[in-house]
Amino acid sequence: MKITYYGHSCFSVEVSGKIILFDPFITPNSLAADIDINTIAADYILISHGHEDHIADAVAIAKRTGAVVVSNWEIVQWLGKQGVTNTHPMNIGGHWFFDFGKVKCVNAVHSSSLPDGSYGGNPMGFLVEASAGSFYYSGDTALTYDMKLIGDYKRMNFALLPIGNNFTMGIDNALIAAEFIRCDKIIGLHYDTFGYIKIDHKEATDKFSRAGRELLLMPIGSSINID
Repeated sequence: MKITYYGHSCFSVEVSGKIILFDPFITPNSLAADIDINTIAADYILISHGHEDHIADAVAIAKRTGAVVVSNWEIVQWLGKQGVTNTHPMNIGGHWFFDFGKVKCVNAVHSSSLPDGSYGGNPMGFLVEASAGSFYYSGDTALTYDMKLIGDYKRMNFALLPIGNNFTMGIDNALIAAEFIRCDKIIGLHYDTFGYIKIDHKEATDKFSRAGRELLLMPIGSSINID
């Protein structure tokens, strides 16, 4: 699986010949100034919740690529009003088989409203299962005991977890989350973009290393491959 980081919480994962883009927030992010959203490919766009720092570029990328946008009912309805019609609504606890594999929606403890202030429904994370491997994209969340269910449910090749603190869980809680989900390879998200969520990279990676786990802090615009 090829993972590309576009800043903040926006990643794409190439799996089973399809490109899945998560939470596109690029053009308002000064740290991602070198990323041209018109060059980003996507077959699917998965949106965890409605906050602007997760949905800002969703409409533009969806219209250009024709990608299927997967999110909760409220966000899908809002996107329809913005002219995005190739959508698939889901909600927590449900799953669906797409042509790349299975997506299951899981709980996330956060808030959610859309850029115009309207109700964004419940935030959620995604478990993706494909023939090439499986992974967990948590979206914005606090540490929750529900994560233990993920660890019991499926072994993940990697997980993407928030580590910036203040608005989401921080490093220490992300370590506990990694233990709950039984995953040793974690990619950090939702850090450094704003003053409230700047982290000490070395301290963060050292804490994971001492716990026998790996924390990857990807440079914006970079890609890695994980089997």
